[in-house]
Amino acid sequence: MIVGVQGLGLIGGSFAKAYSEKGHTVYAENRNKRILEFAMISGTVDAPLTKDNISECDLILLCATPEAVMEYIDEIAPYVGPKPIVIDCCGTKRVVAEKCMETAKLNGFTYVGGHPMAGTQYAGFKNSLTDMFVGAPMVIVPPVFDDIELLEKIKGLLKPAGFGTISVTTAEDHDRMIAFTSQLAHIVSSAYIKSPTAGSHKGFSAGSYQDLTRVAALNPDMWTELFLENKDNILFEINTILDHITEYRDAIANNDPAKLRDLLEEGRRRKVEVDG
Repeated sequence: MIVGVQGLGLIGGSFAKAYSEKGHTVYAENRNKRILEFAMISGTVDAPLTKDNISECDLILLCATPEAVMEYIDEIAPYVGPKPIVIDCCGTKRVVAEKCMETAKLNGFTYVGGHPMAGTQYAGFKNSLTDMFVGAPMVIVPPVFDDIELLEKIKGLLKPAGFGTISVTTAEDHDRMIAFTSQLAHIVSSAYIKSPTAGSHKGFSAGSYQDLTRVAALNPDMWTELFLENKDNILFEINTILDHITEYRDAIANNDPAKLRDLLEEGRRRKVEVDG
């Protein structure tokens, strides 16, 4: 298999390493050419991904921000051809999927929206991992939902990455869910670490602190773009958590143990209900 990867950051680098380790040929494109050169010297990437060889690929993974992906898809669209399946790996889907599906239709290639549900708090090729996606969920947004042959082909192309599950959804449902499962968590983590008490946490912090602050070490440029592209959904989630936080604050301020216990019990039951 020949795989093309746009963007050798944490996600793109991990895809490149995963496919390379399995013996597949990897072409890559990266704005920072020094990183591309390093990836080639290290043996992860076989050659640059160019307009001349992009049509040779079986799979093309677009692993940049939505804006960068949409710019790149316009550049390479006339050269892709019918062979590759193009999958973006952006954190939001509505804007990028609409643009890329239209471009693919006009230029005669197959595009599928995608979102690998894996990552770490670190960024860049140096932090990418060969086993990043092993056992992780992969969400795809296909152009049509009844093309079983296409879905099976996608599963086969993604198999070397080691995903545990592959889910099919719409761009709208993806963005609604991701606002809760990912984006809100990043915002809460970023806000939480700003407490003036945080500077003195050493010696007093354990798992709860680590769980809540891990993703505060985010890429601010990327997440700014993702939050604003999913503004309606993330505002709903922010307003919802603010309402609940206010309930806890008021119960404590009013010295109301019955209300506070009810809120905590409600949260405990909800956790069991949603996670099983």
